[in-house]
This record gives sequence, C-alpha cells and structure tokens, in this order.
Amino acid sequence: MSQAPEALHSRFDVHDRKQFEIKLEYQPTGADETRYLVEAYLFLPSSLNIDAETYPRADFYADIHNYVRFKTPVMELGELLSSEGSPLVKLEAWQRTGLAPEADVVYQAKLFSCVLRGALRRFATTVETRCDAKAGEAARVDLESVVRSAGDSVPAVLERFRAWLRATGEAKLQEKTRASLRLVDEYVSLLVEQFFRRAVADMDALPRTGPWLPLRKGLMQAVLREESYRKEHRLRSVLSPTGDNEEYMQRLGFLKKFCMNVLFLSSRRRQRRQGWEEVLFAIAAGVAMAFATSVALWAQVRFTQVSLNFFLVAVVGYMMKDRIKEGLRRMFSRVAATHLYDRTTDLVDPVTARTIGICEERVDYGAAVKVPQAVSSLRLHDDFLTVSQGELSEAVIRYQKRIVLDARLLPRSERGLTGVTDILRLHVGRFLRDMDEPEFALEYVDLGDFSVGHIRGAKRYPVDLVFRFTVMEAGVRKESAQLVRLVLDRNGIQRMQNFVRAPEALAAAPAEAPAASAEPGGSVPIQPAAWRAGA
Repeated sequence: MSQAPEALHSRFDVHDRKQFEIKLEYQPTGADETRYLVEAYLFLPSSLNIDAETYPRADFYADIHNYVRFKTPVMELGELLSSEGSPLVKLEAWQRTGLAPEADVVYQAKLFSCVLRGALRRFATTVETRCDAKAGEAARVDLESVVRSAGDSVPAVLERFRAWLRATGEAKLQEKTRASLRLVDEYVSLLVEQFFRRAVADMDALPRTGPWLPLRKGLMQAVLREESYRKEHRLRSVLSPTGDNEEYMQRLGFLKKFCMNVLFLSSRRRQRRQGWEEVLFAIAAGVAMAFATSVALWAQVRFTQVSLNFFLVAVVGYMMKDRIKEGLRRMFSRVAATHLYDRTTDLVDPVTARTIGICEERVDYGAAVKVPQAVSSLRLHDDFLTVSQGELSEAVIRYQKRIVLDARLLPRSERGLTGVTDILRLHVGRFLRDMDEPEFALEYVDLGDFSVGHIRGAKRYPVDLVFRFTVMEAGVRKESAQLVRLVLDRNGIQRMQNFVRAPEALAAAPAEAPAASAEPGGSVPIQPAAWRAGA
C-alpha cells in the first residue's frame, strides 16, 4: 500500500491475468469541499504499437471499469453487539418500536452484512500476516488470542441476528422484505464459511500440536455449522468436492452484489465538454461566415455582380471560409482537449438521491502529455531506465481523474458513512496484441561435453505506471506519488512490482518539485483477488 496523504489511501493489486486494480479511499476530514486529483502516467514500449490512432480515447475508456461506493463502516465484532451505531443494534431497536419503514430495515440488514464482511476480512488478513514465515514468535502468540476472540464473537453475532430474524416472523412484512432478509442471512452464513476456511488454510504452516489444533477445529466446526444451517434451510449454496460448484459461485456473486448495493453510488453522466465544444464550433462557423460575407460585400462594391471577377472572388471567398471554419474547429478542439475533461459524472447517494460530488476524467496521448520531473525521477532506479529516457521511444498515456466531494452531504451520523471508496480496473488486453511469443528456445552449450541443447527464454514487457495523488482540503495541498511496474507477456500480467519511496520523500511539496529516488520494493506474483478465498 502506498503512503498517501491522510485524506487519501491507495492500494494496488492484480485482479486477474488481464486486469490491474487500484483501490482509492477518499476520507474527507474537513467540513467543506475536498478535491482529489489522481494522475496515472502509463509508459509503454513503442513495440506495443499504442498511440492515439491505434488506441483512441473511446477504446481506453472501454477498458476502464469504475466502481464508486461509500466506504464500509469499520467495526470490530464486539462493536457489532454493543455499539449504538451498529446496524444489528438498530435492527433490534426497530423490532421493539416498529417505527422504521421496511426499506430502512432491509437497508440496515444489508449494511450489517457489509460491516460483518469487513470485520471477517480483517480477521482473515491478520491470520494470513501472522502465519507468514517471516512473522516472529510474538506475532504467533498474539494470533492465538485473535483466533479465540473471533471464534467466540462470530457465533454470538450470528445468534443475535438470527434471533432478530426469527422474531420478525411475527411482524406483518411484505414478502419482498422477507425474501431480502433471507438472502442477507444466506450471505452472512457464506461470509463466515468463506473467511474462516481461508484462515484455516493460512494456518496450515503452524504446528499441529499445542493450542493450534483445537483452534483449527473450532474454526472448521463453525464452517460446518454454517454449511448444515444452509442445508436445513434448503439453500443450494453448498460446496461440492466433486462438482464444478457453478451454482455456488453464481449465488455467492449475486448475494455479494445484492447486499453491497446499499454502498454503491449511482452516477449520472453529463457531456459537459461536448456542450462547450459545440459553442466553440459555432464561434468558428461565425468567424468563417463573417469573413465570407465581408469578401462578398467588398466584391459587390468593387465589381459588377454579373462579371467574371465577382464570380471568382465569391468562389475564393467561399473556399477561404470553408478552410477558416475547419482550421478554427481543429484549434478549438485542441483547446478544449487541453482545458476540459472528457467525461463528467455526478455521484449520487442512492438513498437520498442527493449529489454528494462530481467525478471528471480525461486522457491524453503523446506530445500532449508533459511528464513532470517529479514523475520522471521516480523511474530512475536502474541504468536501463536512466539511459533510455529521452533516447529510446516509448508511448506515454496520461489518465486524470478529479473527484470533488462535499463533506457536508456525507451521511456521517445517520448511517455512519464517512468516506468514499473508488475502485478502478484497467484491462490490459489491448497492450498484448502486438507482443511476441511468450517463450523462446535458446541454444545452450554444455561445458562438459560441448553438447548443444536448448533452454527456455521468456519474452516479457515491462509497463511502468506512475500515480500522483493530490489532495486539496481547507487551503492545504498535499501530494504523493507511487511507481508500479506490470510485467506482461502475451498471456497477460505475470507479476506486479511495487517501488516504495522513503517516507521523508512523501511530505507535502510543490507540484513540480523533484521527487526523491525510488527504492525497489517487493515483487507481487500473480494471485488475483478473484482467485483468493474471501475476495
């Protein structure tokens, strides 16, 4: 994870073989508007044949998948049982008073599943981190208490929720509401099974003696209880060791979308740039028409209207009018591309239907991209890149996204939603089209008997992505930057490398100040989120 300003956090990941993902969390800390600017510079080898003609804006935007939602409220498992802001506590309060509309009841039930999912995911991540071979003995001792706490808290949370669910049978609810609550219950059961199973898999490296065996058994007993619970209720979301589990995956995907849709912001796209371009084109047509009319009036005074000279001047005037109009259109189009964003989207709260912010995007190619020194310096971490910049040709694409959030409209108190999560996925399929074969046979001579054989040679292409983040809040401007390298071959993304900067290099600085040199970070092999349990 990159060290971004406090109001913005970023995380990079490989979603699958063809998609790279960046997750941004916008956390306004003031009481007014907060502006975020995200700039992504893609440095592509020229051999990939990527430019404005072969990869136009429409294709670039088609390869971008954007998901904007409210940040899931962070609560620990114990807080779900006692905190006033807990969706479970609010559901129990509704059961006593019966004052909330049914839509609010379904909303809180879905929000409960989202909060529980976040707590279980943090638990599974903690287990994974502390079971790592590099983790010390102290981390493993602490892990025992973490697993025991989760093993005790999760059944208590489920029992409270299901007790509330059984009590709603006495209420006169619509069938759609009852069906929605049943689906939330199924999703909660799958979440517990999914993340507990993932935790047990991560604990495989731990000893099979001492306290670790009963801890594993406790987690797996919870998994089996949830599986039996779904079987008792005749739900088909049960894993089969011999089948293809198509229906299981289908239901899991549907339930995730159904429950998490309460967090996703709806969007209304506006063609703001197109409107301004039409105005500029109208001005271009007016200037050209004024020139042609002036020439016609001059010719009318100078020559007789039925003369050849008048005819020739009128034709030449029309020719010049046409060229002036097209020339001004091209010039104004370049001006619009320089100063206006390609797409403007309103971010709308799905519950209140209020616009809480806007998102503007643009993409530039080649000569239109001025790479700041702060961005170029991030790539000077080896001799190849130090020498090649400016000598070997490469294509540069700049993608910009500007987010403006009105912190006053975030539903902080009534729903506990304080931030916005922006998930951006870039499909790299177009980058792979002109690549060479991913493997070659290289001749190899054995030094013992000088026999000639062949060894494997992998042909891969590095693509550097530099992200620059700017946060403007309460008159303060903060910047940070991060370099990520994708190593590609014709089959897709092979690995991702993070180049972590020193912490002192990330202090607030002027936009064009030279950045500190990058230091190589870890290389992340392909283990896409979609393939991991708990994704």
